[in-house]
Amino acid sequence: MPTGDKFAVGLVQMAMEKNPNLNLKHAISFIQKAAREGAKIICLPELFRSQYFCQTEDIRKFELAETIPGPSTEALSKLARKLAVAVIVPVFEKRAPGVYHNTAAIIDADGTIAGIYRKMHIPDDPAFYEKFYFTPGDLGFDSYRVKYGDVGALICWDQWYPEAARLTALKGASVLFYPTAIGWHPHEKAEHGNAQFESWLTVQRGHAIANGVYVAAANRVGLEKVNETSAGIEFWGNSFIADPQGKIMAQASSDKEEALMAEVDLSRIEYIRQNWPFLRDRRVDAYDGIGERFIGPGKKSQH
Repeated sequence: MPTGDKFAVGLVQMAMEKNPNLNLKHAISFIQKAAREGAKIICLPELFRSQYFCQTEDIRKFELAETIPGPSTEALSKLARKLAVAVIVPVFEKRAPGVYHNTAAIIDADGTIAGIYRKMHIPDDPAFYEKFYFTPGDLGFDSYRVKYGDVGALICWDQWYPEAARLTALKGASVLFYPTAIGWHPHEKAEHGNAQFESWLTVQRGHAIANGVYVAAANRVGLEKVNETSAGIEFWGNSFIADPQGKIMAQASSDKEEALMAEVDLSRIEYIRQNWPFLRDRRVDAYDGIGERFIGPGKKSQH
């Protein structure tokens, strides 16, 4: 059971090297730092064991995948137990031969795996060719109870979907964690960069407001190139934690590695939901069309 109304969350914003073992060691040092500063639930960035390999379609990159339990979860389970912290651990999951997922393992403070979330929304954009690597998640949206509170884990592209945030909040999550790997195509940054970043920030703050929950997004930093001739992706950092009114409580820089901290107060969720009772006023009898891909004007839902 959760231990109290208040607990600190920590986000690790880091740059990735080509060596997975060095990335794991680096992540461990950041988790230790966050724990020393009082964080009780700590989230790592998406696919933290490697540089962002989805910039190209390369069958050799499947060698980076691992099972759950496996090297990452076993190492971080031991660390979580030692430090008495819960950790959100993103993993390139090998589920079976030919079946891979972009996954987050939720490790409780006693080192046990409280649950796993498999990324539901899989992008396929230039330099974000994730459909080549990842099978869409099949576990749905859920809340996971760890020692300090109830949390949800969604991953990167899931950030843009209000349905994902809503269903996770309806399952009881007080904090929505978003392990992330998002950045600019360098040739687009001057013209579109600010709008892209502001959209990313705004939509997640909206999830916090609409659901009366805390939102915490952990991004990576640095320019990553798959080879010397590629433009690469400039990951924009700016990991942040927002409160249930969408107020930014803490935000990292655009280019530095950091361990970011903020305190979650469950009584504030109650207070905000009493004053902005969006969940109370939902018209659950009128949302039949939400399960449709598209309906069109003047058309009726097929369900």
